[in-house]
Amino acid sequence: FYFAALGTLMPYWGLYLQSLGFDAFAIGSLMSILMATKIVAPNVWGWLGDHLGHRMVIVRLASLLSLLAFLAMPGTTGFVQIALIMTLYSFFWNASLPQFEAVIFNYLGKHVERYSRLRLWGSVGFIVTVVLVGRLVDSRGTGVVLTALLVVFAGIFLSSLLVKDRPGSSDQEEQPSIWIVLKTPRVMAFFAAVFLMQMSHGPYYAFYSIYLQDFGYSKSSIGVLWSIGVLAEVLLFVFMHRIMSRYSAALILLVSLVLASLRWLLIGWFPEVLSLLVLSQVLHAASFGSFHAAAIHLVHGYFRGRHQGRGQALYSSLSFGAGGALGTFASGILWEQWGAPFAYTMASAVALLGAWCVWHFIPTSTTEEKRL
Repeated sequence: FYFAALGTLMPYWGLYLQSLGFDAFAIGSLMSILMATKIVAPNVWGWLGDHLGHRMVIVRLASLLSLLAFLAMPGTTGFVQIALIMTLYSFFWNASLPQFEAVIFNYLGKHVERYSRLRLWGSVGFIVTVVLVGRLVDSRGTGVVLTALLVVFAGIFLSSLLVKDRPGSSDQEEQPSIWIVLKTPRVMAFFAAVFLMQMSHGPYYAFYSIYLQDFGYSKSSIGVLWSIGVLAEVLLFVFMHRIMSRYSAALILLVSLVLASLRWLLIGWFPEVLSLLVLSQVLHAASFGSFHAAAIHLVHGYFRGRHQGRGQALYSSLSFGAGGALGTFASGILWEQWGAPFAYTMASAVALLGAWCVWHFIPTSTTEEKRL
């Protein structure tokens, strides 16, 4: 349900805002709120989770508050009012996932490679909603996006009631200060790389649907293209444990960034070539799927014991939060001033810069990784 919300927000929220009369700069600014709240929210709730425990209580509370905040959205049309409501519901919504993933790793114990097989169900939720909502938007208009999100936010809260907390590892005494961990060169490079990867997604998350619509694609076709990307991600997650048993997480991170750079060039310069659009969506398996699985693996290795929740929160806030917010906001400016091809070219360059950070500072051999 959490990723079903993404399957509604990412493809269709921009279209909904466009239907209210907002221009590219306003849409980019509003969409950046979804990422900007990830800068603060996961760290606030992560600190509480690490110090107070009871992570699932935090997940349930955050899920309920995000639902209540979104109830104010129907009927709201002003920029300031929409910005305020988006800030409120996304602040609570973004708080839940890092804490839930910390609970997941407590359940997995030493079998962390099985994470991708659980995470693929988030991708299934994304696919179902992106296709279903696309058809509903085509037949009933963009107003149906509000109803879909209310249903999904309710689903997040109700499903959170079914999961119990599980105690984490007992190696808290062995963990150094979190500041010592953060000042390690490879950890700094890791956070720079994940920041740049999500920054490069800015034009895609904010304007991909609008871009394709301008080239004559129907909303249901746009939904299918979104779902192709996530389907490729699901298939990768099925086999990801085998890939990670053969190659280091850092090497997978590096390759993912290079393929993401190629993906943005394909979208930006060949939107009328359907076969290349499909190929670019298949590359979502790299720009998100393998990248996220490898990043989560590295976070789990860098941050243990009492730093577990804050490690997940920092990954979420610096990548999807700060990187996503800056990328989305900047893409609105680039899109307005120089057009889509330039915006996607800049996104490609940003992804390559992230690849350089991994190549230069993080050992990519499996032998070096085992020494973490």
